[in-house]
Amino acid sequence: MQIVRRIGVSPRERGSTSGQTCPDIFELNDGNFAVIGTDWTTVLEAELPSDAGRADYERIVVISRETLIRAKADIPDK
Repeated sequence: MQIVRRIGVSPRERGSTSGQTCPDIFELNDGNFAVIGTDWTTVLEAELPSDAGRADYERIVVISRETLIRAKADIPDK
C-alpha cells in the first residue's frame, strides 16, 4: 500500500507552521484513503449510533472541519 496523493491542501497551507496540528488526508494506490487526525475513540465511542461500530483495530479519528472542506474539491466522485 502506498500514498498516491494528498487530498486537499497541506497543513502548512491551512496555517500549521509548528507541526503540532497537522490533520491530513491521503489517497492510497488501492483507492482507499488514509487520515491523520486526533484519536478520540475513548471519548466518542459511546456516542456512536446503535447501527455503527468499530473493530478493535479501528480508531475514531477527528480532523478539523477546514481539513475536510479544503479536501472536498480533490475527492473523486467514483
